[in-house]
Amino acid sequence: MASDQKFVDFVLEQVENAGEITAKKMFGEYGIYSDGKIFGLICDNKLFIKPTNSGREFIGDIVEAAPYPGAKPFFLIEDKIEDRGWLSELIRISVKELPVPKPKKKKKQS
Repeated sequence: MASDQKFVDFVLEQVENAGEITAKKMFGEYGIYSDGKIFGLICDNKLFIKPTNSGREFIGDIVEAAPYPGAKPFFLIEDKIEDRGWLSELIRISVKELPVPKPKKKKKQS
């Protein structure tokens, strides 16, 4: 089941002071970015955050799940998704720990 735009918009509205938050459609689901750095996924109207050590400490009692079959486990955020301050802080501390994306290679012209 693909995620709906209302849920994506809700998640984006919840996050504040964590950089420029955007969503990009990917295979019927969404990648969630902060200043161009991917930090999570929205799949089946559920929010998944990439696991980091600081995120694990912040959450405490974590729930991990694969966002799609064959994926590595992410942090599944359900209970506190409506807690704007908590969610924003989780994203801020997680993004700090994630690597900077590698520059994309230019396509060769033939």
